Amino acid sequence: MKRLMPFLIICMIATMFAKPSSVAAQSATATAAVPAENDPPVDTALCLPGVYPVTPADCLALGPAKTLTDYAKVGLTFPATPIAMSPTPADLATVPYQYAKVTSMPAPFYDSLPNSKGDTPSGTVDGELIFISYSDTETNDAGRFYQAADGTWFDAGYAARAVPTAFAGVVLQQTPTVDFGWVLTPTESYTAPSYSAPKTGKYYQRYDMLQFYASVTAEGMDWYQIGPSEWIEKRTVARVTPDTTPPPGVTGDRWIDINLYEQTLAVYDKGQMVFATLVSTGLQPFYTRPGLFQIYEKKDKETMTDYAGDPAGYYRLEDVPWTMYFDEARALHGAYWNNSYGYPLSHGCVNMSDGDAHWLYNWANVGDWVYVHDPSGQTPTDPKFYTSSSAY
Repeated sequence: MKRLMPFLIICMIATMFAKPSSVAAQSATATAAVPAENDPPVDTALCLPGVYPVTPADCLALGPAKTLTDYAKVGLTFPATPIAMSPTPADLATVPYQYAKVTSMPAPFYDSLPNSKGDTPSGTVDGELIFISYSDTETNDAGRFYQAADGTWFDAGYAARAVPTAFAGVVLQQTPTVDFGWVLTPTESYTAPSYSAPKTGKYYQRYDMLQFYASVTAEGMDWYQIGPSEWIEKRTVARVTPDTTPPPGVTGDRWIDINLYEQTLAVYDKGQMVFATLVSTGLQPFYTRPGLFQIYEKKDKETMTDYAGDPAGYYRLEDVPWTMYFDEARALHGAYWNNSYGYPLSHGCVNMSDGDAHWLYNWANVGDWVYVHDPSGQTPTDPKFYTSSSAY
């Protein structure tokens, strides 16, 4: 404010002593001769920079005051009001398993630990996606081997250790007053909602969190305002819109909201948003079905396996953590193989980072509501798209 005052004073003095042209002067005189009923006196000073929810009677809320007031109407303050939140606790991402992805197929496996390179394997595995959960590693003359959860041994030369993503959602202390979300792809913001507008020089990386204050459609694209004269295009982010109104059919004050269009999940408890994160739902044609469901079973670990109708599409995912079934074989669960949160990826389940899934598992009860919806209307609702076969 101190920096703005000299500028305002100079502008006011210059305005007072400026000599308008004759036409401009006549227009100004005519206008001044018939003031509007609610206009302040003509000699009223400009208001100091600030937010004015009600039009002041003793100053003109123009210039910086008008700009700040307009920003405040969409929730943009200086400095920006932070959301009362904290990341999902890091210790929740810890699981008592190690994982490896089978990378070369067909991959041999052994019922007992091989002792020499000439030992004959018990069989091979082949398919779309194979992850083993191993508890032991042994190295001998035959090579290096992982012991899977079912007791079989895999040649480490056919597998690679899997490192789960470090992404974490947020635990909220109160419902945010503005929309918020995460950057999906590295991007630079613009000074206006247009690709032809100058760029700001501010870069945002994947999984950075932003607050969204206004939205417009320009040049066929949706744009979000993320700061003063700063805009970002919708396709580069995933947005969460707080809404504490229970979805139709929900009884009680606890529910999980899954937005298929945004690929986000939000948790509501006692009329407050208490958690939010990015997810990966079903990739065509393995959609996650829109509708209202209830959690009917919880398992702290689950091995998911299926041929998906074709041996080439066989998958086996061992010790999937924090599984919560809500729609036949479709479940919410941790996905140690996934680092594509914010984009559809699954065979119908709702993939979450291990830590986020653990938080939700601790919070959720059997019977809690799960509301799955697609605001874009693109996800089919015809029952023929949904079966009871295994998903992941």
